[in-house]
Amino acid sequence: MIRKILVAAAVATPFFASPAVWAADLGKEDSCKYQGQVMAAVQQARLDRVPEAKVEETILAGNPEWPANFSKAIPQLTAHVYQMKRGDLKNYDLGAVFEAQCIENWDAIQDMKNGMAGN
Repeated sequence: MIRKILVAAAVATPFFASPAVWAADLGKEDSCKYQGQVMAAVQQARLDRVPEAKVEETILAGNPEWPANFSKAIPQLTAHVYQMKRGDLKNYDLGAVFEAQCIENWDAIQDMKNGMAGN
């Protein structure tokens, strides 16, 4: 199960490094915190049995506190979280795992971001 969580984090990392998401240039702690919050919101939607097609709408209706550009990751994260069993999700804090992965891989994410900006 933890492997699936890490795979979801690895798959989403390029998305969070993309120009669509990094419009607001935040520091490591804030950016990773917001990424974790997005993942936690998707996990909570799954636990609350929100239909997959309504996850983004449901989360955005709650007026999340992260910068709007981070919401662009919701569909991609939803696809991965909804592949996991709900029962398995009860045992893990995906937001915390995602935030920790972000902090741990911050330098690589920034290198990817800078490579995209140079193209």
